[in-house]
Amino acid sequence: MAGVTAVIDDQGAGSAPALETLGRDAFGRRLPPVKERLYPPMPRDFDGGWIATLAITAFAAILRFWNLGNPVKFVFDETYYAKDAFSLLKFGYARQFIDKPEGIADKQILAGNLDVFKDTPSLTVHPEVGKWMIAAGEQLFGMNSFGWRFMPALFGTLTVLLVIRTVRRMTRSTLIGGIAGLLLAVDGLHFVMSRVALLDIFLAFWLVAAVSCLVADRDWTRRRHAESLEDGTGPGTRRAVGRLLLVRPWRIAAGVCFGLALGTKWSAVWVIAGFGLLAFAWDLGARRAIGVRRPFWRSVVVDGIPAFLSIVLVALVTYTATWTGWLLHDNAYDHDYASKNPAHGVMKVVPDDFRSLIHYHQEVLAFHTGDYIKNATHPYSSHPAGWPIIARPIGFDAVNDIKPGTNGCEAPQGTNCLSVISAVGTPLLWWGGALALLASLVLWIAQRDWRFGVPIVGYLTCWVPWFFFDSRPIFFFYAVTMIPFTVMAVSLVLGKILGPARTAFQAATPRRLIGSAVVGAYVVLVVLNFAYIWPILTDKVLPHPDWLNRMWFKSWI
Repeated sequence: MAGVTAVIDDQGAGSAPALETLGRDAFGRRLPPVKERLYPPMPRDFDGGWIATLAITAFAAILRFWNLGNPVKFVFDETYYAKDAFSLLKFGYARQFIDKPEGIADKQILAGNLDVFKDTPSLTVHPEVGKWMIAAGEQLFGMNSFGWRFMPALFGTLTVLLVIRTVRRMTRSTLIGGIAGLLLAVDGLHFVMSRVALLDIFLAFWLVAAVSCLVADRDWTRRRHAESLEDGTGPGTRRAVGRLLLVRPWRIAAGVCFGLALGTKWSAVWVIAGFGLLAFAWDLGARRAIGVRRPFWRSVVVDGIPAFLSIVLVALVTYTATWTGWLLHDNAYDHDYASKNPAHGVMKVVPDDFRSLIHYHQEVLAFHTGDYIKNATHPYSSHPAGWPIIARPIGFDAVNDIKPGTNGCEAPQGTNCLSVISAVGTPLLWWGGALALLASLVLWIAQRDWRFGVPIVGYLTCWVPWFFFDSRPIFFFYAVTMIPFTVMAVSLVLGKILGPARTAFQAATPRRLIGSAVVGAYVVLVVLNFAYIWPILTDKVLPHPDWLNRMWFKSWI
């Protein structure tokens, strides 16, 4: 019933609306009860829903934790983040590590010698949340390849669980939620990013967690609206407004998650802005649906201001709290800036520690936007315009020219082997996802189905901002934040193809049978596609011709 508004008499403050005046849709059909339209009942398979959720999550975990410690070396930018994380764990702030001769710190750590840090602090160009999360794995399992990859694998797995539960809530279907989780479990990019100690998998997790909280808040608020209609408090009374909307725990939780996402990478700011506007639109729609007079301005005052406090202010406070380690250590990089540079004007009221932290942020921003990085080049740089179709994936590791009979190479004489880790998405999922996102945009606008707005806003806010930074090297693996929203779009569109579920007393219709065949075939093909590219995701030794068979385009090499 997306986009259909009931005709409800607003009898003013203190009196209940006429619940019996439910209205009719464009075809003259009587609409279902207000409560059911505001808050459709959740599936009754509570136990079955959790069994399906945990089974798919366990499958994702097996994939991600299998042989996690190999290769036993630093892969791609692990050389920075794993060591920075260990420095935080050991000293409480980031220190520089020995770098002469080049790579000596990595070699010593792999040999078991962890005394690789200088006494001088290091300017790290990303916030500290993701590195502290990597450090937790190093604390549990040691400063080794399994230790620094444990938390990425764990939170990559947990992202699958969150996607299942979020889509299940959005669709009221365990089946569609399970399809979304399974598709994310077998995406090549998400799989690889869950098995390396980089920051982006944590960013994806916290963003999905925040969006999941906002979806839960939408349900929570509309259920309370419906209850206010039933108990006679009415949608426009002071009692209802104060009791329903000023304290919304799910939004506070979303603010915390957004703050942790921002504390992982600054690119989360665009997602916060996008979903802040979407959440306001949901509130406005709810007030219109229950017949509130002047819904826009009431939503601005009653919903918008508390939402800003719950989401944006809480996120800002959470983000600031993530710098506690830096604030507490006088030896941290630039911590003494304020003591060396007296404050002027309004900055005199800012405590020195925070003034130093502000300057630190200016240094980081200059790194990301300055001439130094704008003039840089990288062989795997990828323009964001090509991300939806995987135009230019990135290689994280490669060992070339493995001779037949060595290191597991079973190639015929005259043909060498190689082993690679390519951060490439599962092609059939990404290409199908691009079509599903277009369909989602149409369904969101044409049918006013709120559910399709979630993947559209999530995808666009994770993707479009990168076009404004295309003068510097940017990489396809940043798109790992886009794939959870892609599978949401795919699963929602597959739900449309599948059609409505039949009741226990109905036989399967031809429409349902055909839809089930199409959906099942697509999911199976995606799983098989993932299995086919598995060797280039996991550093398997392959004869050169077998590797080339998986490089479907020259731009992939």
